[in-house]
This record gives sequence, C-alpha cells and structure tokens, in this order.
Amino acid sequence: MTFAKVFLFAAATAVCVPAAASIVVVGNGAARNCYLAAESQNRPNADQMNQCNRALAEEGLTAYEVVATHVNRGVLHARRGQLDLAIADFDRGMTLDANEPESYLNKGAALVRIGNPQAALPLFSMALDKNTRKPAVAYYGRGVAYEEMGNMQSAYLDYRRASVADPKWAPPREEMARFTVERR
Repeated sequence: MTFAKVFLFAAATAVCVPAAASIVVVGNGAARNCYLAAESQNRPNADQMNQCNRALAEEGLTAYEVVATHVNRGVLHARRGQLDLAIADFDRGMTLDANEPESYLNKGAALVRIGNPQAALPLFSMALDKNTRKPAVAYYGRGVAYEEMGNMQSAYLDYRRASVADPKWAPPREEMARFTVERR
C-alpha cells in the first residue's frame, strides 16, 4: 500500500489578525458610542477612548454592558497599537464573564501581534468553543498562529475553515492562494 504525503508550502508574508470582534451595546450613552467606535475600522481618537472610559466610570451599566465596554475599549486600544492596554481589557472581560467569546478572540489577535502565537492558539479555540460571533476571524487567527509556529498544514486548514465560515471575506482566500500543495 502506498501513502501519498501532502506537503504545504507558503510564500512568506506578514499576516495580521484583525482585532475587531466588538460587542453590541444598545441605547444612547457613552457605552453605545464606545461600541460604535469599536465597530468602525478607523483609528480611534481620544474622544472615542474617553467615551469608553466615561461609560465604565460614570454610567450605571449592566454586567453585560460592563464586559462589552471592556472588550470594545480593548479593540480601540489594539487599533491604537496599545496592545498591553488592550490585553488588560480583554483579560478584564474574561474575568467578569468567562463565557464571553469575543474577549478570547481579541486577546488571541493581540497576542499574535506581539509575537506570541503559542499563547494565542488556545484562545482562538476557546472563542470558537464559546460560539464567537466571528468564527471566520477565529479560524483565520488560529491559521496565522499555526503558520507563525511553522505548522503549515494546520494553518492552511484553518484559512480554509475561515473562508467557508465567511466566503465574502477576502483575507482567508488570499492566504490560501499563497500555498502550494504537492503530493509526493
């Protein structure tokens, strides 16, 4: 019996995981403004950061809104390149609600950005296990982490899962296009 070995090769590129899994907050207050800033793809300004801070300090938020605002503020910190502050907010979200998947997803993305893919891997998996609202981002992030660790087969499979989870999102397809599959 002959077994075909599959080898995956990827052209090197600098792949980045987006930290953008915000949590919806309804209403008209500062927590809602913080959420809207996290949903935007723009670099947040000081006023948007202050909206998050004011919501946590001054508004009578529900437990859900407190977690959401920490995660949303973490997304804004990550977009500003303040990854230590972002991770602290994601950790606070996990402490307050261990079942909120977006805390895990965003922390995983931040850890990949600071060069710690080994620590990011279980966070992406946890986000998926807890039914993240953005499974494509979790699979993509896990793919990036696997690739940075040299596990090309797992990276390719997760990029493919990301593409299936969100067929309209281009980054997973772009990553898969870098791979060459050879059977030997």
